[in-house]
Amino acid sequence: MPDQALLDDLRLAHVLADQADALTMARFKASDLRVDSKPDLTPVSDADTAVEDAIRTMLSRTRPRDAVHGEERADSGWGPRRWVIDPIDGTANYVRGVPVWATLIGLMVGDQVVAGVVSAPAISRRWWAHTGGGAFTGRTLLKGQPIRVSAVNDIEDAFLSYSSLDGWVESGRGRQFGDLMRGCWRTRAFGDFWSYMLLAEGAVDLAAEPELALHDMAALAVIVTEAGGRFTNLDGSDGPHGPGAIATNGVLHDEVVSRLATDA
Repeated sequence: MPDQALLDDLRLAHVLADQADALTMARFKASDLRVDSKPDLTPVSDADTAVEDAIRTMLSRTRPRDAVHGEERADSGWGPRRWVIDPIDGTANYVRGVPVWATLIGLMVGDQVVAGVVSAPAISRRWWAHTGGGAFTGRTLLKGQPIRVSAVNDIEDAFLSYSSLDGWVESGRGRQFGDLMRGCWRTRAFGDFWSYMLLAEGAVDLAAEPELALHDMAALAVIVTEAGGRFTNLDGSDGPHGPGAIATNGVLHDEVVSRLATDA
């Protein structure tokens, strides 16, 4: 029997995503969109902060005992249940008018992600999962289609997606990542959430990034794992806790971790 409380949380995550979609689409390509630089020099738009504020407000009403961790605001609340929010994953795309961006909403209990929704309204796509319930894509919770990772079992036949090369060089794993790229059948930089959702659907077989924060990974991790894949940090420890992330169809995971290992 499904966990009714967890299903209720997943339904709430969809409602939060609906609210986020309305806000982000209203500001996408707006002539008066305000864009600032954060201390780390990454962009933040008024849409990012508006979405996170709206989600926090709704959670304060519907789940007042839960903690919230987001990209743009200080942590709030305490306790074992924690909502993890990235209001716009792919802000650089968003502010340039590229439609590949998404709102990421995850729910953690302790260190485990138990539910996640990724909503990309500009490309009319949404993905979701909860522990033990499988992973799905569709427009509504009631009309989801199950998704599954690929069965590719050889690096030479694998399709790798990534975000950029600079971070790999800065991480000290640039040579290893370059060798991995050359060993794969095909590589493309789909980037951000898109790499991991394509992995969960079986369209690509590997995805990896060296520098990610919890809000970048929480929702992605549960969708990848419920689709049959693995999601770990660069050293092969399961979960969205970094440093960085490696996601695969599971079959290829240990070899990818080994190939990306730092020099002893």
